[in-house]
Amino acid sequence: LQLVESGGGLVQPGGSLRLSCAGSGLGLSNYAVAWFRQAPGKERAGVSSISRDDTNTDYAESVKGRFTISRDNAKNSVYLQMNNLKPEDTAVYFCAASAGYGSRWTSTSQGLYDYWGQGTQVTVSS
Repeated sequence: LQLVESGGGLVQPGGSLRLSCAGSGLGLSNYAVAWFRQAPGKERAGVSSISRDDTNTDYAESVKGRFTISRDNAKNSVYLQMNNLKPEDTAVYFCAASAGYGSRWTSTSQGLYDYWGQGTQVTVSS
């Protein structure tokens, strides 16, 4: 499974971006997917995750109410809609996939993910 992120860029505070994670090779529908981010000088941290069957999602407290994760298994893609962006959201965003522990499983624990994309830069600045 190969993952490719897209959709990053420069946006002003309060703006929106939609990140995409496209899977190739094996079908992404067979995997739970999560988004992580790494800001300069900080550890990589979980942002959001979604179960294989799209029934469960999870969000970091810092993004609840602003970010929405979704998936389109027919398009082999997972998305992260980011609204009301703040400067502290500036980071490289990575998507990752895990065969997981059941169709409804989801987690933002990095060690449980087997496949990673290369990341896409998100910069929030005026």
